[in-house]
Amino acid sequence: MSSGGGAVDRPDPAANNDYDADGHDPDSGGAESAEVTAGAAERAAARRARLRRGREPRESRVVAAWRSPRVRIGVLVGAVLLIAFGLVAWFTPLLSVRTVDVEGLAAVPEEQVLQALQVPDGLSMLRLDTDAMAEQVSRLPKVRSVRVQRVFPSTVRVTVAERTPVLYFDSPDGAHLLDCDSVEFAIEPPAPGVPKLVTDHPGGTDAVTRAAVAVMAAIPVPLRDQVGVGAVVARSVSDIALELRDGRTVVWGGTVDSGRKAAVVGPLLSQPGKVFDVSSPNLVTVK
Repeated sequence: MSSGGGAVDRPDPAANNDYDADGHDPDSGGAESAEVTAGAAERAAARRARLRRGREPRESRVVAAWRSPRVRIGVLVGAVLLIAFGLVAWFTPLLSVRTVDVEGLAAVPEEQVLQALQVPDGLSMLRLDTDAMAEQVSRLPKVRSVRVQRVFPSTVRVTVAERTPVLYFDSPDGAHLLDCDSVEFAIEPPAPGVPKLVTDHPGGTDAVTRAAVAVMAAIPVPLRDQVGVGAVVARSVSDIALELRDGRTVVWGGTVDSGRKAAVVGPLLSQPGKVFDVSSPNLVTVK
Protein backbone atom coordinates (compact mmCIF):
# COMPACT_ATOMS: atom_id res chain seq x y z
CA MET A 1 0.00 0.00 0.00
CA SER A 2 1.33 3.53 -0.87
CA SER A 3 1.09 6.71 1.02
CA GLY A 4 -1.37 8.03 -1.56
CA GLY A 5 -3.78 5.26 -0.72
CA GLY A 6 -3.77 3.95 -4.24
CA ALA A 7 -3.17 0.29 -4.98
CA VAL A 8 -0.04 -0.56 -6.87
CA ASP A 9 0.27 -3.83 -8.91
CA ARG A 10 3.46 -5.70 -8.09
CA PRO A 11 4.74 -8.64 -10.08
CA ASP A 12 4.28 -12.03 -8.48
CA PRO A 13 7.52 -13.99 -8.68
CA ALA A 14 5.67 -17.23 -8.34
CA ALA A 15 3.51 -16.38 -11.32
CA ASN A 16 6.51 -16.14 -13.70
CA ASN A 17 7.83 -19.73 -13.92
CA ASP A 18 9.46 -19.45 -17.32
CA TYR A 19 12.92 -18.67 -15.86
CA ASP A 20 14.95 -20.43 -13.23
CA ALA A 21 16.97 -18.77 -10.52
CA ASP A 22 19.87 -18.16 -12.89
CA GLY A 23 17.73 -16.48 -15.49
CA HIS A 24 17.86 -19.40 -17.96
CA ASP A 25 15.01 -20.86 -19.84
CA PRO A 26 14.39 -24.37 -18.47
CA ASP A 27 13.05 -25.59 -21.79
CA SER A 28 16.18 -24.39 -23.52
CA GLY A 29 18.47 -26.17 -21.00
CA GLY A 30 16.68 -29.49 -21.55
CA ALA A 31 17.20 -29.31 -25.29
CA GLU A 32 20.92 -28.66 -24.89
CA SER A 33 21.23 -31.62 -22.50
CA ALA A 34 19.51 -33.91 -24.99
CA GLU A 35 21.83 -32.76 -27.76
CA VAL A 36 24.91 -33.45 -25.59
CA THR A 37 23.66 -36.91 -24.73
CA ALA A 38 22.97 -37.72 -28.38
CA GLY A 39 26.47 -36.51 -29.43
CA ALA A 40 28.16 -38.64 -26.76
CA ALA A 41 26.20 -41.67 -27.87
CA GLU A 42 27.24 -41.12 -31.48
CA ARG A 43 30.89 -40.77 -30.50
CA ALA A 44 30.73 -43.93 -28.38
CA ALA A 45 29.14 -45.83 -31.28
CA ALA A 46 31.86 -44.61 -33.65
CA ARG A 47 34.56 -45.67 -31.18
CA ARG A 48 33.06 -49.15 -30.84
CA ALA A 49 32.94 -49.45 -34.63
CA ARG A 50 36.63 -48.50 -34.88
CA LEU A 51 37.52 -51.13 -32.27
CA ARG A 52 35.56 -53.76 -34.16
CA ARG A 53 37.36 -52.87 -37.39
CA GLY A 54 40.72 -53.13 -35.59
CA ARG A 55 39.87 -56.64 -34.41
CA GLU A 56 38.80 -57.82 -37.85
CA PRO A 57 41.63 -59.48 -39.89
CA ARG A 58 42.90 -57.20 -42.62
CA GLU A 59 43.30 -58.54 -46.09
CA SER A 60 46.99 -59.18 -46.84
CA ARG A 61 48.73 -57.49 -49.71
CA VAL A 62 49.42 -60.85 -51.30
CA VAL A 63 45.74 -61.76 -51.32
CA ALA A 64 44.86 -58.33 -52.61
CA ALA A 65 47.45 -58.58 -55.37
CA TRP A 66 46.28 -62.09 -56.28
CA ARG A 67 42.86 -60.65 -57.12
CA SER A 68 44.48 -58.94 -60.09
CA PRO A 69 44.22 -61.04 -63.30
CA ARG A 70 47.56 -59.66 -64.48
CA VAL A 71 49.32 -61.00 -61.39
CA ARG A 72 47.74 -64.44 -61.73
CA ILE A 73 48.74 -64.66 -65.38
CA GLY A 74 52.32 -63.60 -64.56
CA VAL A 75 52.65 -66.28 -61.85
CA LEU A 76 51.28 -68.94 -64.17
CA VAL A 77 53.69 -67.99 -66.97
CA GLY A 78 56.63 -68.02 -64.53
CA ALA A 79 55.72 -71.48 -63.27
CA VAL A 80 55.45 -72.84 -66.81
CA LEU A 81 58.85 -71.37 -67.75
CA LEU A 82 60.45 -72.81 -64.60
CA ILE A 83 59.09 -76.29 -65.31
CA ALA A 84 60.20 -76.06 -68.93
CA PHE A 85 63.75 -75.04 -67.91
CA GLY A 86 63.91 -77.91 -65.40
CA LEU A 87 62.90 -80.42 -68.06
CA VAL A 88 65.46 -79.06 -70.50
CA ALA A 89 68.22 -79.11 -67.85
CA TRP A 90 67.31 -82.69 -66.83
CA PHE A 91 66.95 -84.35 -70.21
CA THR A 92 69.32 -82.40 -72.49
CA PRO A 93 73.10 -81.76 -72.49
CA LEU A 94 72.53 -78.11 -71.54
CA LEU A 95 74.09 -78.74 -68.09
CA SER A 96 76.32 -81.66 -69.02
CA VAL A 97 79.75 -82.16 -67.44
CA ARG A 98 82.51 -80.29 -69.27
CA THR A 99 85.25 -80.16 -66.60
CA VAL A 100 86.48 -82.58 -63.91
CA ASP A 101 88.62 -80.95 -61.23
CA VAL A 102 90.61 -83.42 -59.06
CA GLU A 103 92.29 -82.17 -55.86
CA GLY A 104 94.53 -83.75 -53.21
CA LEU A 105 96.52 -86.16 -55.39
CA ALA A 106 100.17 -86.99 -54.70
CA ALA A 107 100.68 -90.74 -55.07
CA VAL A 108 97.53 -91.63 -57.01
CA PRO A 109 97.66 -90.90 -60.77
CA GLU A 110 94.88 -88.62 -61.94
CA GLU A 111 94.12 -90.99 -64.81
CA GLN A 112 93.13 -93.68 -62.31
CA VAL A 113 90.70 -91.31 -60.60
CA LEU A 114 89.12 -90.22 -63.90
CA GLN A 115 88.77 -93.82 -64.99
CA ALA A 116 87.12 -94.75 -61.70
CA LEU A 117 84.70 -91.81 -61.91
CA GLN A 118 83.26 -92.94 -65.24
CA VAL A 119 81.57 -89.61 -65.95
CA PRO A 120 78.96 -90.23 -68.70
CA ASP A 121 79.28 -88.06 -71.79
CA GLY A 122 76.37 -85.68 -72.33
CA LEU A 123 74.61 -86.58 -69.06
CA SER A 124 73.06 -83.65 -67.22
CA MET A 125 74.72 -82.52 -63.99
CA LEU A 126 71.36 -82.93 -62.28
CA ARG A 127 71.35 -86.67 -63.02
CA LEU A 128 74.85 -87.47 -61.75
CA ASP A 129 75.00 -89.96 -58.87
CA THR A 130 77.83 -88.37 -56.89
CA ASP A 131 77.61 -90.97 -54.12
CA ALA A 132 78.15 -93.83 -56.57
CA MET A 133 81.03 -91.96 -58.21
CA ALA A 134 82.70 -91.40 -54.82
CA GLU A 135 82.25 -95.07 -53.97
CA GLN A 136 84.02 -96.06 -57.20
CA VAL A 137 86.99 -93.79 -56.49
CA SER A 138 87.25 -94.97 -52.87
CA ARG A 139 87.97 -98.50 -54.12
CA LEU A 140 91.40 -97.38 -55.31
CA PRO A 141 93.88 -98.87 -52.80
CA LYS A 142 95.69 -95.62 -52.01
CA VAL A 143 92.51 -93.56 -51.52
CA ARG A 144 91.42 -93.17 -47.89
CA SER A 145 88.43 -90.93 -48.52
CA VAL A 146 86.91 -89.00 -51.40
CA ARG A 147 84.22 -86.37 -51.95
CA VAL A 148 82.48 -85.69 -55.27
CA GLN A 149 80.60 -82.39 -55.73
CA ARG A 150 78.66 -80.67 -58.49
CA VAL A 151 79.89 -77.17 -59.28
CA PHE A 152 77.36 -75.60 -61.63
CA PRO A 153 77.07 -75.06 -64.45
CA SER A 154 79.38 -77.81 -65.76
CA THR A 155 82.15 -78.90 -63.34
CA VAL A 156 82.58 -81.99 -61.16
CA ARG A 157 84.99 -81.44 -58.25
CA VAL A 158 86.71 -84.49 -56.73
CA THR A 159 88.58 -84.06 -53.42
CA VAL A 160 90.79 -87.03 -52.52
CA ALA A 161 92.51 -87.85 -49.21
CA GLU A 162 95.27 -90.39 -49.84
CA ARG A 163 96.52 -93.06 -47.50
CA THR A 164 99.88 -92.24 -45.89
CA PRO A 165 102.18 -95.00 -44.62
CA VAL A 166 103.11 -94.95 -40.92
CA LEU A 167 104.81 -98.39 -40.90
CA TYR A 168 105.87 -101.10 -43.30
CA PHE A 169 106.84 -104.74 -42.90
CA ASP A 170 108.88 -107.00 -45.10
CA SER A 171 107.31 -109.96 -46.85
CA PRO A 172 108.48 -112.38 -49.59
CA ASP A 173 106.46 -110.38 -52.14
CA GLY A 174 107.87 -107.03 -51.02
CA ALA A 175 107.34 -104.28 -48.47
CA HIS A 176 103.72 -103.88 -47.29
CA LEU A 177 102.71 -100.34 -46.41
CA LEU A 178 100.35 -99.74 -43.48
CA ASP A 179 98.41 -96.52 -42.90
CA CYS A 180 97.03 -95.12 -39.63
CA ASP A 181 94.00 -97.41 -39.96
CA SER A 182 96.22 -100.53 -40.18
CA VAL A 183 95.19 -100.96 -43.81
CA GLU A 184 97.71 -102.63 -46.12
CA PHE A 185 97.23 -100.40 -49.12
CA ALA A 186 100.33 -101.00 -51.25
CA ILE A 187 103.23 -103.39 -51.83
CA GLU A 188 106.13 -101.19 -52.84
CA PRO A 189 109.35 -99.72 -51.42
CA PRO A 190 108.56 -97.34 -48.54
CA ALA A 191 109.39 -93.67 -48.69
CA PRO A 192 112.45 -92.55 -46.72
CA GLY A 193 111.68 -92.13 -43.03
CA VAL A 194 108.88 -94.70 -42.78
CA PRO A 195 109.73 -97.00 -39.82
CA LYS A 196 109.93 -100.76 -40.20
CA LEU A 197 107.64 -103.00 -38.16
CA VAL A 198 109.29 -106.00 -36.52
CA THR A 199 106.80 -108.53 -35.14
CA ASP A 200 106.07 -112.24 -35.42
CA HIS A 201 102.88 -112.12 -37.48
CA PRO A 202 102.61 -108.74 -39.22
CA GLY A 203 99.40 -107.87 -41.04
CA GLY A 204 96.48 -105.51 -41.01
CA THR A 205 94.29 -107.91 -39.02
CA ASP A 206 96.95 -108.81 -36.44
CA ALA A 207 96.29 -107.34 -32.96
CA VAL A 208 99.97 -106.69 -32.25
CA THR A 209 100.39 -104.98 -35.62
CA ARG A 210 97.37 -102.79 -34.93
CA ALA A 211 98.78 -101.85 -31.50
CA ALA A 212 102.11 -100.84 -33.08
CA VAL A 213 100.28 -98.72 -35.67
CA ALA A 214 98.25 -97.06 -32.89
CA VAL A 215 101.47 -96.14 -31.06
CA MET A 216 102.95 -94.56 -34.19
CA ALA A 217 99.72 -92.70 -34.93
CA ALA A 218 99.76 -91.25 -31.36
CA ILE A 219 103.17 -89.62 -31.86
CA PRO A 220 102.85 -86.18 -33.53
CA VAL A 221 104.55 -86.04 -36.93
CA PRO A 222 107.05 -83.29 -35.92
CA LEU A 223 108.10 -85.33 -32.88
CA ARG A 224 108.22 -88.49 -34.97
CA ASP A 225 110.58 -86.80 -37.41
CA GLN A 226 112.61 -85.34 -34.54
CA VAL A 227 113.24 -88.59 -32.68
CA GLY A 228 113.86 -90.45 -35.95
CA VAL A 229 112.12 -93.79 -35.40
CA GLY A 230 113.87 -96.42 -37.47
CA ALA A 231 111.93 -99.48 -36.38
CA VAL A 232 109.06 -100.49 -34.11
CA VAL A 233 109.62 -103.76 -32.30
CA ALA A 234 106.31 -105.23 -31.11
CA ARG A 235 106.57 -108.42 -29.05
CA SER A 236 103.00 -108.13 -27.75
CA VAL A 237 100.23 -105.56 -27.47
CA SER A 238 101.75 -104.35 -24.18
CA ASP A 239 105.43 -104.65 -25.11
CA ILE A 240 106.26 -102.19 -27.86
CA ALA A 241 109.61 -100.41 -28.26
CA LEU A 242 110.84 -97.74 -30.65
CA GLU A 243 114.33 -98.14 -32.03
CA LEU A 244 115.68 -94.73 -32.98
CA ARG A 245 118.00 -94.17 -35.91
CA ASP A 246 120.78 -92.99 -33.63
CA GLY A 247 120.84 -96.31 -31.75
CA ARG A 248 118.78 -95.32 -28.69
CA THR A 249 115.65 -97.19 -27.61
CA VAL A 250 112.34 -95.93 -26.23
CA VAL A 251 110.40 -98.53 -24.24
CA TRP A 252 106.78 -97.57 -24.92
CA GLY A 253 104.79 -100.43 -23.42
CA GLY A 254 101.15 -100.65 -24.55
CA THR A 255 98.78 -98.21 -26.20
CA VAL A 256 97.34 -96.96 -22.88
CA ASP A 257 98.25 -93.32 -22.10
CA SER A 258 99.99 -92.92 -25.47
CA GLY A 259 99.13 -89.22 -25.49
CA ARG A 260 100.94 -88.62 -22.18
CA LYS A 261 103.86 -90.78 -23.26
CA ALA A 262 104.23 -88.71 -26.44
CA ALA A 263 104.25 -85.54 -24.30
CA VAL A 264 107.09 -86.69 -22.02
CA VAL A 265 109.30 -88.54 -24.50
CA GLY A 266 110.51 -85.39 -26.30
CA PRO A 267 112.02 -83.64 -23.24
CA LEU A 268 113.25 -87.00 -21.91
CA LEU A 269 115.35 -87.64 -25.00
CA SER A 270 117.34 -84.47 -24.31
CA GLN A 271 119.01 -86.31 -21.43
CA PRO A 272 122.00 -88.61 -21.89
CA GLY A 273 121.26 -92.31 -21.99
CA LYS A 274 120.60 -95.34 -24.18
CA VAL A 275 117.24 -96.69 -22.99
CA PHE A 276 114.32 -94.36 -22.18
CA ASP A 277 111.38 -96.06 -20.50
CA VAL A 278 108.05 -94.21 -20.76
CA SER A 279 105.83 -97.25 -20.30
CA SER A 280 104.67 -95.61 -17.08
CA PRO A 281 104.50 -91.87 -17.94
CA ASN A 282 104.26 -90.93 -14.25
CA LEU A 283 107.59 -92.64 -13.50
CA VAL A 284 109.95 -92.49 -16.48
CA THR A 285 113.48 -93.88 -16.30
CA VAL A 286 116.67 -93.41 -18.27
CA LYS A 287 119.53 -95.96 -18.46
